[in-house]
Amino acid sequence: MSQPSVISRRVATTAAVSLALVAGLAACAGPQDNGGDDGGSDASAKPGKGGTLTVLNSTPQEDFDPGRLYTSGGGNVPSLVFRTLTTRNRENGAAGAEVVPDLATDLGTPSKDATVWTYTLKDGLKYEDGSAITSADIKYGIERSFAPELSGGAPYLRDWLIGGADYQGPYEDKKGLASIEVPDEKTIVFHLNKPEGEFPYLATQTQTTPVPKAKDTGTKYEEHPVSSGPYKVVSNENDGERLVLERNTHWSAKTDEERKAYPDKIDVRSGLDSAVINQRLSASQGVDAAAVTTDTNLGPAELAKVSGDKKLAARVGTGHFGYTNYIAFNPKVKPFDDPKVRQAIAYAVDRSSVVNAAGGSSLAEPATTYLPNQKSFGHTAYDHFPAGETGNAAKAKELLKEAGHPNGLKITLTHSNDKDFETSPEIATALQAALKKAGITVELKGLEHNDYADTIHSATKEPGFFLAHWGADWPSGGPFLAPIFDGRQIVKGGANFNTGFLNDASVNKEIDAINKLTDLDAAAARWGALDKKIGEQALTVPLFHPVYKRLVGQDVKNVVISDWTGVLDISQAAVK
Repeated sequence: MSQPSVISRRVATTAAVSLALVAGLAACAGPQDNGGDDGGSDASAKPGKGGTLTVLNSTPQEDFDPGRLYTSGGGNVPSLVFRTLTTRNRENGAAGAEVVPDLATDLGTPSKDATVWTYTLKDGLKYEDGSAITSADIKYGIERSFAPELSGGAPYLRDWLIGGADYQGPYEDKKGLASIEVPDEKTIVFHLNKPEGEFPYLATQTQTTPVPKAKDTGTKYEEHPVSSGPYKVVSNENDGERLVLERNTHWSAKTDEERKAYPDKIDVRSGLDSAVINQRLSASQGVDAAAVTTDTNLGPAELAKVSGDKKLAARVGTGHFGYTNYIAFNPKVKPFDDPKVRQAIAYAVDRSSVVNAAGGSSLAEPATTYLPNQKSFGHTAYDHFPAGETGNAAKAKELLKEAGHPNGLKITLTHSNDKDFETSPEIATALQAALKKAGITVELKGLEHNDYADTIHSATKEPGFFLAHWGADWPSGGPFLAPIFDGRQIVKGGANFNTGFLNDASVNKEIDAINKLTDLDAAAARWGALDKKIGEQALTVPLFHPVYKRLVGQDVKNVVISDWTGVLDISQAAVK
């Protein structure tokens, strides 16, 4: 992934690599009232209903169909229209990384082995036309997401549901999926092909949004999807470039503890240049005074300017998301087949210079663990190859000598040419300078975006030494560690994310054991311990976790930023 815009977009079953999206300390509450007349946003004032909230984004809200969206926690803008079985807790920081009920009365009842999950719907759930939401609608909504013409959503249901791998959706197979049962209008039962204790997290994906079969218009459904949330679509122009939402009068707050729905109207305007977005939010003129962005961060230069202005600084929200930038090794390529060479590089890394290259300590936090340093991931502190803040060149040289390279070595570092401050030339150059101190000469090889992605995710073309990043589909160690280190997820003929080609029976066995746990806190502790164990092999060198800084308009109130998304939760924002 890169950074959050729609919170999760991965290109394959286990990949979180594009917008991706987004670890660190608990996210702050965002802009705060300074209690004076400095002109800053009075974000702590009691929010009221009414007005129009404008959203200024760079990326259009394309494929506004719950079956096609790849979101976690219900998404951001999508979550205003689509309710799901479960959703994220709409709170600041670590509390916001918890999964809570949405359409369902609870997080689901698992069978003893976590292969069967049963959900009961709340009373009084209605669509925008006043008709009742039923469990059959949720079953149908999930089934239509399997249709090839509605591809793009998360792949987990296809992977986890019995018969899911071969099902082609209700347009082709009207019998539906037998592994989803609806014994009555309020009960839905899922039968899985393996234990999945984290099914409550998966139930936050927009694929669990109810869709009334009679209103399904196939690929045109995105133009006016039937709302189950507090807002309905009244206009969708140019495939999500301009999206206008107004109140769904049949939505009831009595059935929805998460969404506040303060504004009367939400006006989403996309396709804008990031610099323009930040300039408009900074100026806060006209409608922009009541505007936010869900996908545009402040860059280093912009942050420096904002930090020097007390009024603007009061309107900056800070967020963290489960996301790690790191060095990846291909142990099939010499000299990276030698663990001592990989360890030497880990010791030689100067994380201070890398953090500076990523925009400074306000925008990046140094990382020594693969898992983000958040409780929900089960973060367990470790530093197997302590380099200190500026690198340990002496230890690196010692290991290189032991590996048969007393005079150092020459290697190539592959990176992206994108100016993203993550896998870009700035990071690569910082690493090049640090490794030089340890006698390692690094040649930089920059690739354009598509070529870079195709190369590093190809089992046959993957380089030996390259920059990578990963973000989780939900705040747990499962979607973070399994895609990268489960040997059964090595893909030889498609997009491969197990870059170290690790296929350790003990690791695979522990992943399976953790997946059986329905106690999410117990599972988190096990994920953290597994991360520490895998880290000993030096298949990656964690570099930093990004921090997200975003402006809001001066009239925006009730800014909530959770550790689930790392960005402002649009369902909580008010402009009155």
